[in-house]
Amino acid sequence: MENLIDRIIIEAGAEELSLTKRIVGRLADLPVEILKDPESLLRELRREEDPLGAGKKILLLSFFPGEFVKKCPGTQGFICCNYTVLNAATGCPLDCTYCILQLYLQNNPILRVFVNTGEIFARLESLFAVHPGGTFRIGTGELTDSLALDPVTRFSRDLVPFFAKQKNALLELKTKTDRVENLLDLPHQGRTVVGWSVNPERVIAAEERGAASLADRLRAAKRCRGVGYKIAFHFDPMILGEGWEGEYAGVVEAIFEAVPPEGIAWISLGGLRFPPALKEIMRERFPASSIVAGEFVPCPDGKMRYLRSIRVPAYRKMVEWIRSFGPEVPVYLCMESREVWERVFRKVPSGIENLAGIF
Repeated sequence: MENLIDRIIIEAGAEELSLTKRIVGRLADLPVEILKDPESLLRELRREEDPLGAGKKILLLSFFPGEFVKKCPGTQGFICCNYTVLNAATGCPLDCTYCILQLYLQNNPILRVFVNTGEIFARLESLFAVHPGGTFRIGTGELTDSLALDPVTRFSRDLVPFFAKQKNALLELKTKTDRVENLLDLPHQGRTVVGWSVNPERVIAAEERGAASLADRLRAAKRCRGVGYKIAFHFDPMILGEGWEGEYAGVVEAIFEAVPPEGIAWISLGGLRFPPALKEIMRERFPASSIVAGEFVPCPDGKMRYLRSIRVPAYRKMVEWIRSFGPEVPVYLCMESREVWERVFRKVPSGIENLAGIF
């Protein structure tokens, strides 16, 4: 993935930070610039035929002036899994047709890694100390893929040992890649879960440009389980086109062939959903994709979703297939209403405010 990057830009003042030096050293053959005029860089990108694609070739190493750690925004009226998001980077070198980052980051599509990591760890330590009785489930995969740039940043080698020392926090690294080499010799103490977004191979090939194949993801999951990590799988987004049942049943079977039930921390399910504005971006950038041609309806959160009459039976079948291999594996729905939960599971989860009964 790092071979797709053709330019490094450093925010003034960040040149001497250790993560900056590490990244520049690992990409020593690329030109390096000091950022002088952010607006001129963005104007340059806007002149490109595909600014979002062009931005994936530029790596910006910068300070993050905002709040590193925040609650997952969730959606009003939908049950949230109480994720806490760690913003260590934004932008993704992968290029999935359905990725919502195309909308969120369209005005600033550059790959950006925040290099003031000392502040990141200080903020986490403060958060965990203030709430010693809490349990934090921290993820880095909201605005990027957790491991796509890890061969370059090696940030996992800082994060995993840090979380290994925590008593009230769990880290999840969520990815569509097989880039796990940096994880295999780390002392994780069971405090890091390595998670994979999964889909049938046909969907991966058509809709997840640059991502690892399903077989490669499962081989990587097996390697991580072999050194003691718990593994998570996320069927999110599920693409419910014609013939989906056979394809997704096959993915479930392949998962349990790679990782035994006792090695799986949780599995999530979520149908394809998108803000209406994303639809036009998808059509413009990926005219060959037909995934938005399904039966979608606007929902109270403003996103388009498959009809409930499509989603609910699909989730039920998925839960049935998963339970046939791993009856005790925790399964949850991502961004679904209480009514959908009740129809799928015949009840809402205990600890509904944060799904504590599941995690």
